[in-house]
Amino acid sequence: MAEAVIVGAEMVAGHDGTVELLVRLRHPNGAEGPVVLDEATGLNLMAACGAASLEELTGQSWRKIVEGVRCST
Repeated sequence: MAEAVIVGAEMVAGHDGTVELLVRLRHPNGAEGPVVLDEATGLNLMAACGAASLEELTGQSWRKIVEGVRCST
């Protein structure tokens, strides 16, 4: 079964002055959409993907975001 994958990520300024991670997802139907993650969740996503850079998130399953959330609890 096809699932959404990460097609890009960039650091953006959060409303409270912290860094947030904007992750772009491509869904099986070709639609793309952004997901904004707080700093902790973004760092946990990087860890869940074993990524040392934002570029290494490309191609990862959207499910890694959920794994990243679980890492912080």
